[in-house]
This record gives sequence, C-alpha cells and structure tokens, in this order.
Amino acid sequence: MVLAIIMASYLMLVIDISIVLTGLPRIQAELGFTQAGLSWIQNAYTLAFGGFLLLGARAGDILGRRRMFITGLSIFTLASLAIGAAQSPAWMIASRAVQGFGAAVLAPSTLALITTHFEEGHARNRALAWYAAAAGIGATLGLVLGGLLADLISWRAGFLINLPIGAALIVGTLRHIHETERHNGRFDIAGALSSTLGMCALVFGIVEAADAGWGAALTQASIAVGVVVLAAFLWIERHASQPLLPLAMLTSAQRNGAYAARLLFLSGMAGFWFFTAQYLQGALGFSPMQAGLAFIPVTVPQFLASVSVPHVAHRIGQRRMLLAGLALCVLGLAWLSITAAQMSYLGGVVLPMLLTGFGQGWVLAPLTVAGVAGVEGRNAGAASGLVNVAHQLGASLGLAVLVVVYAGGHTSAFDAVGLAWHTGVTMGVAALLLLAALSVSARYIDFDTDRSN
Repeated sequence: MVLAIIMASYLMLVIDISIVLTGLPRIQAELGFTQAGLSWIQNAYTLAFGGFLLLGARAGDILGRRRMFITGLSIFTLASLAIGAAQSPAWMIASRAVQGFGAAVLAPSTLALITTHFEEGHARNRALAWYAAAAGIGATLGLVLGGLLADLISWRAGFLINLPIGAALIVGTLRHIHETERHNGRFDIAGALSSTLGMCALVFGIVEAADAGWGAALTQASIAVGVVVLAAFLWIERHASQPLLPLAMLTSAQRNGAYAARLLFLSGMAGFWFFTAQYLQGALGFSPMQAGLAFIPVTVPQFLASVSVPHVAHRIGQRRMLLAGLALCVLGLAWLSITAAQMSYLGGVVLPMLLTGFGQGWVLAPLTVAGVAGVEGRNAGAASGLVNVAHQLGASLGLAVLVVVYAGGHTSAFDAVGLAWHTGVTMGVAALLLLAALSVSARYIDFDTDRSN
C-alpha cells in the first residue's frame, strides 16, 4: 500500500506536466497566449517544481516526510482547482507556479519514503523500477488523457480530476504511511530563493530570445542575472551551516553523471512531448483527442519496457540497459527529425515513437538508482531532491532552448508546412541532447564503482 500510494501521487505530478500539452491550442485560443508565452504554462510549473525541490527535501527531513507528503498533496490539489478555473494567462501561469511549489514539497518525500521503507538492494531496486515507470508512463499517459478530456469535456477537466484523486491519496496516507524520524535543523531560505530566482531568470532570458533575439537587452540582462544569482546560490551553499545542497553530495562521479544525464535526457524529451503534440494538431490536422491517442505507440512500448526493467537489468545489467535505452531514444528522435516534413503519421511518426517509447522505459529507472546509490540515510532527502531537480530543471532548460530553435528567428505563427519543417529541426537538436546524455552515461555510470557517500 505504501508503494501504491507513493506511485499514484508521483504519477499525478508527472501527468500534470504533460496533460496540458494536447490542450495547448485550445488554451491558447481561449486565454489569449502568444506562442512563446505558451511555453510558460510548462515552465512556470517545472521551474517552481525544480527550484523549491531542495527546500521541500529539507522540510521533509526536519518536519517529517509524511507531514510534508500530505502538505504537498494539499497544495497541489488546491492549485489544480485554481488552474481549472483560470480566466487569463496571468491566472493560469500563477496557478501553475503554485502547483509546481506543491509538487516540490511532495516529490522529495515520495522518493525518500521509498529509501526508508525498502532496504538497499533487490527490494529497493524493484520499488525504484516501479517509481521510474510511473515517472515515464505518466508523461505519455498525460498526453493521451489530456487529449481525450480536451475533446470530450474541456482542457480544464484534466486539472479538476485531481480533486478526488488528491483527497483519496491524503486519506490513504493517513491510514497506511507512518511518520519518519525528524532531524534537527534549520531552513536555508536564502539558498531556496537564490536557486529558484536564478533558474527563472535564466529560462526567461532564453525564452525571450525566441521573440526578441539573443542581442536584445532584456534577453542578455536576464541571462546575466540568472548566471550571477546561481553563482550566489553556490556561494551561499558553501558557507551555510545547514545548506539545502550539501556540496559533499557532489563528490561522487557516478551520482553527478546520473544527475547530468537525467538533465540532458529531460532536456531533449521535453521538446519531443511539447512539439510533437502541436505537430500532430497543427501539421497533421488531428483533434486533441486524436493527438492524445496518437501517442499510444509511445505509451504501450514504454509501459512494457518499464515493467521489464528488473528482468532486463538482471539479464544484461543496469548499465547496458541504460545505454541501450538512450541509444533507442536518440535513434527515434533523429528519425522523427528527418520524417517530420513528410507530414504523414503512419509513414513518419509511428516507428520513431515506438523506438522512443521502448528506449525511455529503460532509461529513468537506472538513472534513479545511480542518483541515490551509496547515499546515507541522513542524506536521503537531499539525494532524492537532486534527482527530481535534475528532472524538472532539465525539462525547463531544454524546453526554453528548443523554443528558440523552433522559432528560428520568426515571431509569427507557421502554416502547416512551416510547422512541420521547424518541428523536424527541433527534433534534430533534441536528438543531440539525448546523444550528450548517452555520452555522459557511458563515461560516468557503471553501477559498480561508487566510493563516496
């Protein structure tokens, strides 16, 4: 029951990253978003999610992980109600940011509860495999569910459905999950604010380049502020008595490689989800429901690959499984970059989706295992926070960069042919990001040599 509750809650978090994608054209038309502004529906959520994750992890250590689990669920559920009632872009973006903050409080407790309820070894690896399956399947399940609800009811239904689910999970948590040991400590507010503001400024500057260009004063100023504030964050963490990010956590080459590979992987995959959903509707003329169902060639192979992780890892090892999964994803996105201009679903989209789905199912579980390998119990919250930080900030940074690539210096909307061509270019750059993740994994992750806690 503990694992079921944890998986369901994390699945809800991940689904809400992607459930909005197939409804983006209708959200844009109803609320009046610009094309570049549309990306902030995603970035507001993932930036708040990633930016406050380390604070959420520390809160779980100090106040108790069950308590923060319930608090995060409550904030997330109430923010979902506000999103479902949104009447303007500002309302939508602000509510998504609050929802992301709730996710940041909740997510570290999900992974930390696994590390405290399951012993390191086979039991924990099996639990982490299901946890990673929820992370991977949730993304594509959200696309399918979002499309169905947008067509049959409204895009708002995808968020309002969180109300009964969140309430049920809170009741289940109170009944089945016991509170964890609390640790004395203090909150590193300066670290939390500097990390979040730094990432927001950096991503804002990159997205602004899509409209105003890299030479614009606002673009350059935002990026410069982001870099300076993030440097200040590292200085704060080095001198804080109880930092959000203990820099000693970054002394393991394998864990650092796992964080970097996860960030690069999500950078590329964020573009796949975001732009393929719009390609299916804008270039191929699919309805939101059809676009959601069109992702089934990703969802089914991904599910099959995810549930096969324990068996495959036992047969060939986690390293080979990880590298094979990344290679399949690289091939899938590279193939899609070539065939997108054909504007044919069966001829140019289905087979790349199959490869990408199988590949993704084998990637997230070993990256999660590598990201928490060898961590002492007192650092479980920080380690789980770093895994999720890499996940969410990778999606934010990747989407910001790929929005600029997709725009290609144009500020006006594309016709179907132009949209298809720009999608192909964007998928090519996304494939390069995945290739970088493959290179990092091959160099630093072997699951046998982790000598640092």
